[in-house]
Amino acid sequence: MLVDDHAVVRAGFRRLLEQESNVQVVAEAESGERAYALYEAHKPDVVVLDLSMPGGGGFELIRHIVGRDPNAQILVFSMHEDPSYVEQSFRLGARGYVTKSNAPEVLAAAIGEVAAGQLFLSADVARSIARLKLADNENPVEALSARELELLRLLVTGRPTAEIARMLNVSAKTVANYHSLIKQKLGVGNDIELMLLASRYVMR
Repeated sequence: MLVDDHAVVRAGFRRLLEQESNVQVVAEAESGERAYALYEAHKPDVVVLDLSMPGGGGFELIRHIVGRDPNAQILVFSMHEDPSYVEQSFRLGARGYVTKSNAPEVLAAAIGEVAAGQLFLSADVARSIARLKLADNENPVEALSARELELLRLLVTGRPTAEIARMLNVSAKTVANYHSLIKQKLGVGNDIELMLLASRYVMR
């Protein structure tokens, strides 16, 4: 489902996305209220939404959809590159963030990743978050051991635990234990916060 208050924008991206063999646009909405109603009616696999629109805006829409369906897969597609927009979107429950300055194939790739249950940040957004590191005096990732840092880099790529275990020649239980320890050391409560922190300090 596409959610944007500009009909021309929706029409353009609908044409581009429907050229992809695995993407079908099942609904369009021009406001948060309309999008919420259509979500209930169509149950789309992915919601692609802008943040700046009438009817409460994108943040409120994310909050409402995730409040009703915690498993909703929401991809923000916005002109805003500011890390604060990105972090707020993820905290509310979005699973991906792509800026409108990206090529259409980036949006298509993001839809595929989010539909598969993965997190996605476009490269320009990841760079913007990483730049904040320059203004920080402390880097929490420095508290990690070399092994923990290696595992963190693999975790934030979205690889399954079993695959990481094979790559590191350890058991899946060991990976899970490291996963919990890393979150504890970095003071994060879930994998979305872990990805945001890694984007800021690790993924450069």
